[in-house]
Amino acid sequence: MNEELKSKVIGVDISIERTTLAIVDIRGNILAEDYFVTSDYQNINEYVSELSDRLYMLMENNGGYEKIRSIGISAPSASSITGCISNAANLPWKGEIPLAALVRDRMGMAVAVGNDAHVSALGEYTYGSAHGLKDFMIVSLGVGVGSCIFSQGREHIGTEGYAGEFGHCCFIDGGRECGCGNRGCLEAYVGANGIVRTAKDLMLQSDEPSLMRDIAELSPRSIFECCEKGDAMAIETYRQTGHMLGIGLANYASLINPQAIILTGGISRAGKYLLEPTRESFEEHVFPNMRNKVRIVVSRMDNRERDVLGASALAWEVPEYSLFK
Repeated sequence: MNEELKSKVIGVDISIERTTLAIVDIRGNILAEDYFVTSDYQNINEYVSELSDRLYMLMENNGGYEKIRSIGISAPSASSITGCISNAANLPWKGEIPLAALVRDRMGMAVAVGNDAHVSALGEYTYGSAHGLKDFMIVSLGVGVGSCIFSQGREHIGTEGYAGEFGHCCFIDGGRECGCGNRGCLEAYVGANGIVRTAKDLMLQSDEPSLMRDIAELSPRSIFECCEKGDAMAIETYRQTGHMLGIGLANYASLINPQAIILTGGISRAGKYLLEPTRESFEEHVFPNMRNKVRIVVSRMDNRERDVLGASALAWEVPEYSLFK
């Protein structure tokens, strides 16, 4: 087969809410995309069937199967070494899921699977705020809390590909129960559910009026909207979240001495209500020789676009394979 025809790859981002797939060319242009709701498929085989069908349709409608070199997939709790999702705390499929093998068998082409935080970092490094940096951390703040370290321009993934599980570092001994099964994890305080828990705890501890009391289903976004209206208890919710995040980031930075920490994910959009207490707490707790030397910035890339592009970058790295050569 003519190698020059294979000028495109497919990037797939599996998040808790939705799965996004896109055809990406060699310059990083997204040429076409599709998505479906991840949680509609509680059985992994049904999920892989839907994903495969969508991949086929996307390729057929955009130049054909023969022009696609490979597929890169970003997923929570995934390992680029094993190609598996392992015991994902927030996905519907439990245990060890050999996702790369399942999709490769269905599609007949090379498939790479990577941890979502690592793939997000790859997207930032290639196309975003980390472009030109060699030593940095990406910290993703959403339902889960993940991270990735780049050292001297190279990603650190660990022995089995799970390095950077920042959200599952024990933060408070015997603290809140986390989705991973442990107690006191940082994610239980600064992930989406943790922020809502903090807001509810504050409302239980005080009779102070708050706009949050009138919201049936609290979320980090609705709490942020209350902050924008001047709600003191909502602002305190994010102050406490930022304070704890700042301590966690300070411990992390004291170990690896990064140039910058780049925050991604929906919760990073909480603006000054999260960033100001995070930066203040970080400078208070970081190793003194690093004070005022580590930038903490919010990614300027669209989250889904970055993660799809990161997955596409992963696809270019996998050795080519096809049943149809």
